[in-house]
Amino acid sequence: MNRKKFIKSTAIMGAAGMFLPNLKSYALSKSSKNLSANDQINIGSIGINGMGWANTLKAIKVPGVNLVAVCDVDQNAIQKKLKHKAVVNIKDKIKIYSDYRNMLEQKDIDLIYIGTPDHWHALMMIDAAAAGKHVYVEKPIGNSIVECEAMVAAQKRYGSVIQVGQWQRSSTHFQDAMAFVHSGKLGPIRTVKVSCYQGWMRPQPKVANTEPPKGVDYDAWLGPAPKKPFNASRFHFHFRWFWDYAGGLMTDWGVHLLDYALIGMKATVPKSIVGLGGQFAYPNLSQETPDTLTTLYEFDQFNLVWDSAMGIDNGSYGRDHCIAFIGNNATLVVDRNGWEVIEEKRSEKKVIIPLQKKSNNGHQQHQFNFIQAIRENKPEILNCNVEAAALVAKVAQMGNISFRANQKLNWLRKKNQFDDPKINNLYLAKEYFNGYQLPLIR
Repeated sequence: MNRKKFIKSTAIMGAAGMFLPNLKSYALSKSSKNLSANDQINIGSIGINGMGWANTLKAIKVPGVNLVAVCDVDQNAIQKKLKHKAVVNIKDKIKIYSDYRNMLEQKDIDLIYIGTPDHWHALMMIDAAAAGKHVYVEKPIGNSIVECEAMVAAQKRYGSVIQVGQWQRSSTHFQDAMAFVHSGKLGPIRTVKVSCYQGWMRPQPKVANTEPPKGVDYDAWLGPAPKKPFNASRFHFHFRWFWDYAGGLMTDWGVHLLDYALIGMKATVPKSIVGLGGQFAYPNLSQETPDTLTTLYEFDQFNLVWDSAMGIDNGSYGRDHCIAFIGNNATLVVDRNGWEVIEEKRSEKKVIIPLQKKSNNGHQQHQFNFIQAIRENKPEILNCNVEAAALVAKVAQMGNISFRANQKLNWLRKKNQFDDPKINNLYLAKEYFNGYQLPLIR
């Protein structure tokens, strides 16, 4: 791929949408079905070993939604999931695929769920949209900045309704917290701290390469990633810790947490980025991404700090994850359990609110929101559309790129690239292998 040509032809990220963006200009393509409130909706699910299956189970709880097909390169995963109590009575009616492209040819499928490793998200979403399907794709939306832009361009080109799996956007207490941030009661906010301490996450021990397990199409699992021998410590859940397939905690959890930092501050892209970290906790385990990372993002009126660590739960404010908006009058802290406002003792304006606990299941509500947008043909009501998801994925990837390049980076918003051509050539796009190509969409 000619990166410069691609960047020039798809410079669409500078004005990316934020929270509940206006997508009224997006009309469904002629190949996409217009589904009424009473229509049955058939889904096919690709990649069902982890979050892909969790999303699928939530989707079929929505009235009128039916699972008609599953696809995975690991046939063992398929057989295991089809024994689940939610589908065991209909498993004989569910078609099984190992190649997602064959699933896309099934005419009665209305929408596709994608829960594969990150390096497959872009190709599958673009192919599904081109096939006239609506799409729910797991986060992070893309595995590089160029992939994110290609996915935004594909949605515009094909007109499918596409929801991204940043389900915290459908959690009422997060929305309430943002309303309070936007009220101005915190006073001027000079710093936003995002903490992600995940004690249960750790890489696997280093093990020897082996043949893939029986029932696994490993070549299909690799797809556009470089050809490498099978290694159990890089497979399934632990793909997250290798640059070929993902971006570590920064893209895995960062797109959830950085997302609300940007929403709260009504911000888009930073001016500069500095990422520092390393494999400090588990230097002898199997990983490439850092297990400890601190990244400073510079915006016009505030700084944003990302602080992450694997193997530790005691993060900022005694939480294993949170977003803290530090204002002159008070600090608002929000996580998946709720939000509170902590008094700033030196402020004359006393602002304090006790913990407001979560009030709904954001993950389930995210599916209702997606199906409603399809049935009503109102993509503008999506809680996490492609543009919004691409923006935060891009910001997360900037942090990883700074860490990998071991230098401070400056982002040129108007040119939609870094000011260092070497960094653009090395990191804006990922090279595709094994005959795969990322489509150039105009």
